[in-house]
Amino acid sequence: MATLPNVSWIGAGRMGVPMAGFILKAGYPLTVYSRSAANRQKLAALGAKEAASVAECARGADVIFSSLPDDRALRDVALGTQGVLANAKRGAVFADTSTVSAEISAEIDREAAQRGVGYLRIPISGNAASAVKGEVTALVSGPEAAWSSVKPLVEAFSKVQVYMGGGEQARYMKLVLNLIIVNLAQSIAEGLALGRKAGLDWNLMLDTLAQSAVASPWVKIKASLLKQRDFTPTMTTRLILKDIDLMLAEARANDVSTPLTAMTRQIMQALIAEGYGDGDFMSVVKHAEKQSGLSTEKID
Repeated sequence: MATLPNVSWIGAGRMGVPMAGFILKAGYPLTVYSRSAANRQKLAALGAKEAASVAECARGADVIFSSLPDDRALRDVALGTQGVLANAKRGAVFADTSTVSAEISAEIDREAAQRGVGYLRIPISGNAASAVKGEVTALVSGPEAAWSSVKPLVEAFSKVQVYMGGGEQARYMKLVLNLIIVNLAQSIAEGLALGRKAGLDWNLMLDTLAQSAVASPWVKIKASLLKQRDFTPTMTTRLILKDIDLMLAEARANDVSTPLTAMTRQIMQALIAEGYGDGDFMSVVKHAEKQSGLSTEKID
């Protein structure tokens, strides 16, 4: 019987906890490190071993996953004498699931190559709710051999896996998807405000949206939540604003015109100013209602 790889997970937040939990449920030995003791303990209760530092978590692991909020956090975890790459063994695979820039990703790739560590970019398309169900999509790029070795682990916590190439392709694809989603959110908000002003029934309007030509799995989920006026955060406005800034930076670097996304960024900034920074970014619906003179409270 083949020996199972030793797996480590760094960064146990709303996405990391459920994804790492699926690896444990699949029977793999797992060591976890997170600055949140409470989140570490959630995974420890499922059988994970707790590490006291990033360096300890990386040492001896065959595969090291990370799930982190931004470029700065990934740089801190990956690089430096106490980081993953300085402490991982040669031949290990470092698989990062964060949404970060192609620039920091390429920097880590260069360091990983020098240290004999396979580096995979596996940004996740989905949110905390889909992560709990194991229904996220894993966008993958990096060395194909490393991907082959890690694929069974990723299959444990994701519904779909898309291998896109040997470089930063997955980083760019994640930004492409989020760019479309964030602009679609603003379009939905404006459309619903127009519908309410015209006297359309709220529930009927959302039911129709969910069955229309513009419906997608994401639209259907959001329509269902909006019927209940449920704005429980799945991705906060602050986090989506971080992603928008990544989109706009890459657009500038590649001479791509993104006027709609630039305008949506300003609207998301306005949401933060209105106190919705830590709320779900679909609070943009409330912003459109407010700007149109409509009530933002529960609709009968």
